[in-house]
Amino acid sequence: MRNKKTILSASVLFFLGVFTYGQEKDSIKTNKDSIKTNNVEEVVVLGSRAGARSKTDSPVPVDVFNVKESSIILPQTNIGQILNAVAPSFTSTIQTNSDGTDHLDPAQLRGLGPDQVLVLVNGKRRHTSALVNVNGTPGRGTVGTDLNAIPSFALNRIEVLRDGAAAQYGSDAIAGVINLDLKRDTGKLAGQISYGGNLTPTANDHTGDFDGQNIQLDLNYGNKIGTKGGFFNITWSSQFRNPTYRAGTENGPIYNAYNAIEQRALNDGVNLSSLFTNIGNTPNSQQLVNYIHQYAQNVNYFSQDLQNSIQGANTISGLQNVLKSANFTRDQLNYFTDQELAYRGQSRKDFNMQVGQSKLNNHQLFINAELPINDNWKVYTFGGYSLRHGTSGGFYRRPSESRTFTGLYPNGYLPQIGTDIQDISLAAGIKGKWEGWNIDFSNTYGQNSFTYNIQNTGNTSLRFASPREFNAGGLRFSQNTINLDFSKKYDVWEGINVAFGAEHRYENFKITQGEQASYATYDASGNVWNGNSVRPTDFFGALLPGGSQVFNGFKPENAVDKNRQSVAAYADVEFNFTNWLLVDAAARYENYSDFGSTFNYKLASRIKVAPNFNVRFAGSTGFRAPSIHQIYYNVTSTLFTNNQLLEVGTFSNDSQLAGLLGMPKLKQETSKSASVGFTYKIPSVGLSFTADGYFTRIDNRIILTDQFLRKDVPSDAQKEYDKLNVNGAQFFTNAIDTETKGLDVVISHNVRFSGVKLDNNFAINLNKTRQVGDIHSAGLLQSPQLEKVYFSEKSRIYLEEAVPRVKASLSHTLSWKDATFYLRNTYFGKVTGADVIDVNGDGIIDFNEHQQIGDKIITDISAAYQFTKNVGLTLGVNNLFDIYPTKNLPASTNNDQFIYSRSTSQFGQNGRYVFARLNFNF
Repeated sequence: MRNKKTILSASVLFFLGVFTYGQEKDSIKTNKDSIKTNNVEEVVVLGSRAGARSKTDSPVPVDVFNVKESSIILPQTNIGQILNAVAPSFTSTIQTNSDGTDHLDPAQLRGLGPDQVLVLVNGKRRHTSALVNVNGTPGRGTVGTDLNAIPSFALNRIEVLRDGAAAQYGSDAIAGVINLDLKRDTGKLAGQISYGGNLTPTANDHTGDFDGQNIQLDLNYGNKIGTKGGFFNITWSSQFRNPTYRAGTENGPIYNAYNAIEQRALNDGVNLSSLFTNIGNTPNSQQLVNYIHQYAQNVNYFSQDLQNSIQGANTISGLQNVLKSANFTRDQLNYFTDQELAYRGQSRKDFNMQVGQSKLNNHQLFINAELPINDNWKVYTFGGYSLRHGTSGGFYRRPSESRTFTGLYPNGYLPQIGTDIQDISLAAGIKGKWEGWNIDFSNTYGQNSFTYNIQNTGNTSLRFASPREFNAGGLRFSQNTINLDFSKKYDVWEGINVAFGAEHRYENFKITQGEQASYATYDASGNVWNGNSVRPTDFFGALLPGGSQVFNGFKPENAVDKNRQSVAAYADVEFNFTNWLLVDAAARYENYSDFGSTFNYKLASRIKVAPNFNVRFAGSTGFRAPSIHQIYYNVTSTLFTNNQLLEVGTFSNDSQLAGLLGMPKLKQETSKSASVGFTYKIPSVGLSFTADGYFTRIDNRIILTDQFLRKDVPSDAQKEYDKLNVNGAQFFTNAIDTETKGLDVVISHNVRFSGVKLDNNFAINLNKTRQVGDIHSAGLLQSPQLEKVYFSEKSRIYLEEAVPRVKASLSHTLSWKDATFYLRNTYFGKVTGADVIDVNGDGIIDFNEHQQIGDKIITDISAAYQFTKNVGLTLGVNNLFDIYPTKNLPASTNNDQFIYSRSTSQFGQNGRYVFARLNFNF
C-alpha cells in the first residue's frame, strides 16, 4: 500500500508541476530549441456532419483514443476493458455467475444504461446483442452492444461522444455515442502474440499461484487496390482464456446422514436410488429398509443414539423422520459433512462454485475495404465474423439437495452454462460528390446469436435416463439499416454546412426452443408429466424437478420470431457565423411500426472567448425505442404448486397475461439533456483542459420488474392469474423516471525534448443517477403495496449505486528512442452491494440496508522495447499491487463462495495480471 501511494503521489506531483510550468511558460518567452511540443491536435468527426475539427473546438465533448498506437503498450486487449481503463465516463466489468452475461460484459456511459449508448462502426449503426440482461447485474433488463465481438486490433481509434445525440443519430444515443474507426493501413503485416495470467495469492480459490491464463494472437494485413487510393485491410484475432477461481471454501452442509448410508451401499454395489422411483409407492420397501439398516452400521461416525434410532425405524416413513436434515443442527450437519469428506477423500474446496471470469475461446475476422470508381465516387465495405464459446459455472448441486439425483451424482455436481455467441456484420455503400454535395448511400446488416448448451448437468426428473448435456435453445437478433445522407458546405459568413438524410431499419428477434429434456418434467414412467401421473421423488419424498439444472431450456410456447421496421428523416445545419461563434442545430423524425413516432431536436454552440479558450453548451431531446427483445422476450417454467400446474417467469409485453392485467404496451423512453463546458489550451507547452457539466432527464424508463406473486396481487389480478394458471410473473414496463447529473474533466499534456516524448493525461467523471417521481404502476397491478415489486430495492441499487459515481485516471507515457514506458493509476469510487443485509449487526435489517464497497486505486505499468524495426516486446502488469474490492460481509457470501460482490461494476475480482506481448510487423 505504501508503494502504491508513493507511485500515485509522484504521478500527481509531476502532473501539477508540469501544469505550473506550463502557466509560466505561456507568459514568458523561452528558447524554442530547448523543448519541442506537438502542435498537431487530434481531430474528431463524431458529433458533427461538417467534417473533422480539433476536439477542443467541438461544440460537444468528444474523447479520442488512438488504439492502434496504444495497443503495443496497454495491458488490456479487448474494447470493453480498454475503454474501462482509459475512459472514466465508461464502465464495463467482467461478470460472474450471471448466465449469458458472463460472456458479454455490460457497458455503460456516464452512469446510464447499456442500451442508452449508441455504437457506430466507421460511422454506421452497429447492431445490438441478442442477449437480454435479466440477472442480478448492473444494466439488468437492458440490451447492450457486444463490443467484444470486434477485435481491438482492427481499430485505428475510438471516438466517444459524451453528449445526448439522438436528434443526430437516432435511438439509443441518450448517454452518447461510441464510434469505432477501423484501420486503413496498407503495405504491411502487423501482429502481436500475448500471454498473461493472474499472479495473485487469491488465485485458485485463494490457494495462490497462477490462473486465468490468456493467450491471444492478433494479425492485421492491408494492401492497396489499384492506384487511386483503394485498399483493403483485414484482421484476424484468436483468444484462449482460462477461467479464474475466486471462491473461498464452501462452509455449509454438503452431505446428510442418508448420503452417508447411500455411499456405503454404493461401495458394496448397491444403488439405493434404483430400488424406488416414487418413495411413496415402493413395492420393495422392506428391501430398502433392510439395506439402510445394514449399511448405516458401516458409518462409524454416527452416534450410538442415531444408530439405535435408525435400527429401530422399520418403515420408510420412520427412517425419513430419523434421517431428515431438519432433525439436526447446522453444526451437526457440518460434522456429518466433514466426516464424510474424509471418508471419500474429498475436501470442502471440491464443492466450490466457479466464481470469477468464465472460460472463453474467441475467434474474430474483420475487414475494411474501399475502392474508387473515379475521381469523385468510391465504393466501400466493412464487416466481420466472430465466434465465441464460453463456459461458466452455476451454483453447485450438493448431494443433500432434492434437485440432485444422487443415483447418478453421489457427490453432487457443478453444472456449466456453455454459450456459443456468433456475430455477423457486413456494410456496403457508395459515396462521393455531385454538384457540390457529399452523398453517402449504404446498407448495413448485423446479426448476433446466443445458443445455450448446458453441460455437466441433468434433468433430475429423468433420474438414470437423464442426459448430461442439453441444447437449451437460443436467442438471435438481426438488423438491417439503409442510409442515404447528403451534406454540403456553403461559403456564407465563415461557412455553413447543411446535412440531411433518411434511414430505414428492419429488426428481427427470435427465440428458439430447446430440446424437450431441457425444459420438460417427466413422471415416474419416464413420460412427460401431464399433471396427474405419479412423479419421481427423492428418498425424503421431495418431487424431483424437471428441466436442465442451472438453466431451463426455452419451451415451445417461449419461441418467437418477430420483426419490426422504422423509418427516419433528419436535418442538421451548422452555422459558423464568425470565427468565434459556431451554432449547430439538428432535428430528427422517426416512426416505428410497433409504437409510433417521435420527433427530437438538438442545439449546440461553441463560443471562442479567446484564441485558446472556448465555451460550449448544448441542449437536446432524445429517445430510446424499446428494444424488440424487451417487447417479445419471455421465459417461463411450469411448477407444481398447491396441487396445480402453475406458470412462473417472464411474460412478454404482448402476452395474454399482460393484456388481461392491463399492462400498457411498451413505448419509447424520452430524454431531455443539457450540458455546458469550456476548453482551454496552452499550446506552447502542449497543455489542454476540458470540463463539461451535464444533466439528463429520462422519462418512462423501461425496467424489468420483480416477480408479482399471485398471493401478493389484488383480487382482480388473482382472477386473471387463475384463468391462465399463473403463480408469478414479471414484465418489462415503462415504470420509472430518472435524473442524471455529472461532470467530466479532462487534462492532457504532451512534450518533446532531446528525443524524449512524454504524454500525460488526467480525466475524471463524477455522476449521480436517481429515480425521481412516482412509480408508473398500471392496470390491475396498480397498488402502493406493489411499487417495491415494480422497482425493487435491488433494482434501485443496480440503477443508482452499483456503478462508481466517481472514476478518475492519471496516465503517463514516456518514449525514448526504441523504448516506451507506461504508468496509469485509475481511481474507482465506492459502490453499493445489492443485497439487503444486517450491515451494522444490530439484528434489524432495514429495507435499504446495504454494504458499502470502498473506493480503490488500480495501478497499471508496462514497458515496451523495439529490438528492430520489425520486432518488439512488451512486458507489463495490470493491477500492480493486487488490489481487490472490499470483501462481502458473511451474509452475502453464500457459504463463503462470493468473497467479493458479484452485483456491482467496479474493476472486477481477478487481481494482478502479468503479461508479455511480442509485437511484429513486416
